[in-house]
Amino acid sequence: MKLGRKPLFALLAAAAVAAGAFGLTNAMAATGAPITGVAGKCVDVAGSNSANGTAVQLWTCNGTGAQQWTLTAADKSIRALNKCLDVTGAATADGAKVQLYDCNGTGAQHWTASGTQLVNTGSGKCLDASGNSSADGTRLQIWACTGNANQQWKLPGGGTTPTATATRTAGPSPSASRTSGPSVKKKGVSTWQFTGLSDAMRNVGSGWYYNWSPDNDSMPAPAEFVPMIWGAANVTDTTLAKVRTEGTTLLGFNEPDMQGQANMTVEQALSLWPRLQSTGMRLGSPAVAWGGDQAGGWLDRFMTGARQQNKRVDFITLHWYGSDFSDAAVGQFLGYVQRVHDRYNLPIWITEYGLMNFTGTPKFPNTAQITSFITRTTTQMQATVYIERYAWFSLPAVGDSLPYGLYKDGSTPTPAGEAYRAAA
Repeated sequence: MKLGRKPLFALLAAAAVAAGAFGLTNAMAATGAPITGVAGKCVDVAGSNSANGTAVQLWTCNGTGAQQWTLTAADKSIRALNKCLDVTGAATADGAKVQLYDCNGTGAQHWTASGTQLVNTGSGKCLDASGNSSADGTRLQIWACTGNANQQWKLPGGGTTPTATATRTAGPSPSASRTSGPSVKKKGVSTWQFTGLSDAMRNVGSGWYYNWSPDNDSMPAPAEFVPMIWGAANVTDTTLAKVRTEGTTLLGFNEPDMQGQANMTVEQALSLWPRLQSTGMRLGSPAVAWGGDQAGGWLDRFMTGARQQNKRVDFITLHWYGSDFSDAAVGQFLGYVQRVHDRYNLPIWITEYGLMNFTGTPKFPNTAQITSFITRTTTQMQATVYIERYAWFSLPAVGDSLPYGLYKDGSTPTPAGEAYRAAA
């Protein structure tokens, strides 16, 4: 949807992993140091090769740069040779190999220390030496956490407090109010300006928000703001310079598959995409209105072209609205999200979702239906590792948004608002 002060209905159609920062030491953050595993062998970049896709393996410790790793608390990355430890293809299956790759902030490159294990937060699985082997050249992979010796890793210094200064390879530096990716609270809202915005944002407990715009100058609120490049007309030097000052993450085009929304061909979107990449920000895909799970659909053709043309997409952005208000709606929604994730193997942001029937009656669910749907979906999304963020449509319950919005003013939630406020 594109909103001014109100939604434009006439234009519409159809277990958490270990959290917390790394245990770092100042010396490790500044200069790098070995990570050792089974039989005292070191995590090693094969052949000291810094090319994308280079295997990461076990090897006898030798003090070379290929074995000097820096753990960066800000984005939970593990780096060597100026690149990141990465799960190949952002896969989540047991046995997916790890590699060296350009740092891009995706879940495939996020790691947390849980005791002596290193957990990849994109998959919820542990760094693992293949086949329980300690031989030189043993490939490292991800595997369901077992606690076995081949998943035990020793970080230098043994510290537990992230005292080092974090680094970032591209884009603006994160601040307390403008962090990026899954380190921010999942729950957010889409919103437009209304009386009581800041108080409602605080009351509902939203960690982030967006307003379909490149800036929030007219509507600041006490949560992280995420800018958007809404459509082709917004791809200007001035707008792109502005979004760089707004945060570290950028949302791509809004419903380009809809005539009344961004209304772009796949080819047009791909031709403009390098301009969005040039911001250096973490970048979400265009948010299609429907069919994100379909082979040959708008999103599928865009993602195929992006990969063929070596364009960067860091996470998939989705919209979903259901017209079935029964208990089956929860499975319909989460099944769609799962199918999209399975197709692209990237983290997911759901930036609009709700229950609305745009072509029939009743147009909106009753109170019991909407509150049950919110409670059940937020519970599941909080527990789903690959879902980084989600945002109900929408925060204001004012005028014609009353049947589905969350807050009538800064302190008066609807029943839907009460259910959403209860989400973690």
